[in-house]
Amino acid sequence: MRHFGHIAPEVRQRLFHREPCAFTADSPARLLSAALGATLYSPATRPRLADDIVRQAGNGVVSMVLCLEDSIGDADVVAAEENLVRQFADLAARPGVEPPLLFIRVRAPGQIPDLVRRLGPSVRLLSGFVLPKFTEERGIPFLEALSAAEGTAGRRLFAMPVLESPELLYLESRVETLEGVFRAVDKYRERVLALRLGVTDFCSSYGLRRAPDMTAYDVQIVASVIADVVNMLGRADGTGFTVTGPVWEYFRASERMFKPQLRQSPFLEVQAVELREKLIEHAMDGLLREISLDQANGLLGKTCIHPSHVLPVHALSVVSHEEYSDAQDILRPERGGGGVLRSSYTNKMNEVKPHRAWAERTLLRAEVFGVAHEDVGFVELLAAGIPG
Repeated sequence: MRHFGHIAPEVRQRLFHREPCAFTADSPARLLSAALGATLYSPATRPRLADDIVRQAGNGVVSMVLCLEDSIGDADVVAAEENLVRQFADLAARPGVEPPLLFIRVRAPGQIPDLVRRLGPSVRLLSGFVLPKFTEERGIPFLEALSAAEGTAGRRLFAMPVLESPELLYLESRVETLEGVFRAVDKYRERVLALRLGVTDFCSSYGLRRAPDMTAYDVQIVASVIADVVNMLGRADGTGFTVTGPVWEYFRASERMFKPQLRQSPFLEVQAVELREKLIEHAMDGLLREISLDQANGLLGKTCIHPSHVLPVHALSVVSHEEYSDAQDILRPERGGGGVLRSSYTNKMNEVKPHRAWAERTLLRAEVFGVAHEDVGFVELLAAGIPG
């Protein structure tokens, strides 16, 4: 699989200076953690889940979470587990089908070995589990269960803990909780693919819900937690983990709105581009601002609950030609001793030592999401990627 792999090769050649790389579920963890992109959540109760997975893969989704937790009712758990087992078997029986990276969000540690056993041969399609309301005390049993289940599965299984507990939100317990989370995920570092933020649960603790014209960063209580999570768990010194962006709760029928205007070539006259930009701004302004703020605050990828969110996340994750040029300049071997240089775009200072970690992170993102041509931006990438 690859990002933007659902669009025609000749279109990718026009869009990308460097195309996104291909990867599989067996690729190195460092690459997969960056490649998660927009992780689409789906209730495990959906009766045609296998069809949904195949369709979303064809629309550019590369990671999905099949949820047995908050998205379904307590009374539906048994039926949802049975449905998951059936749908995995259906998916595994389809020749030539390459699904996205698939994760199951469980409620209790015991579900992990039980589901791995029940999935049987179709467990080869499973990349891991999402662990809810993660703290050190609650999380260790999940990680132990995952470690034990790998033997049954006969394959590598990843964990994606969700940071969403009240102890993490409350000021008096935050640092102690974060220290505990770090101890737990550091002990099982080789199995932890990414840490996910449960902002909806954070807001719930105070009876809050952000409006569609507000981002998570406008809710100061939430913004302070994100900052502290990145501070303690997202460091670029080799001790950190990939931390993904929070869910955006709002959606519109944006694909239907855009299609009449965007089915043409992505390289259109200025008037058409301006029209498309106005449409995008009208339908996606809050989401786009939040994605940009996620990236500015050290987050990579995003939890998504609607397919219309996927392409904007991926389009904004593509590295611009200017960013790529700066990162390459900073990381040239002859720059190893440090120093300051003018960017090749002649519009900024690149200071080699302080900007090195940013440059390394940017080149990793360039590998999985690609580098746009100099004259290609978000609008062109969005237009080309909307499914036909």
